[in-house]
Amino acid sequence: MLTLRLDSQLEQTIKILSQQMGISKSELIRKSILEFIDRSEAPSAWTLGEGVFGNHTSGQGNLSKDRKRLLKEQLLLKMSK
Repeated sequence: MLTLRLDSQLEQTIKILSQQMGISKSELIRKSILEFIDRSEAPSAWTLGEGVFGNHTSGQGNLSKDRKRLLKEQLLLKMSK
């Protein structure tokens, strides 16, 4: 069970809205909390690492496009040593 204090204006708004929807004030508040929780998803991996991604660059803008050729060249260099 949860008890909370609301200012009179918010309480009145909840009362009117719950009457319009044909549900209890408690049900309206439960639904509102559940919707808020659903919208408050955990941050994505990108959001968490946003300050780190892209900070260390090779200076080569073709790594994703030419990855196979570049990898092959690197392997050939290592094998020739």
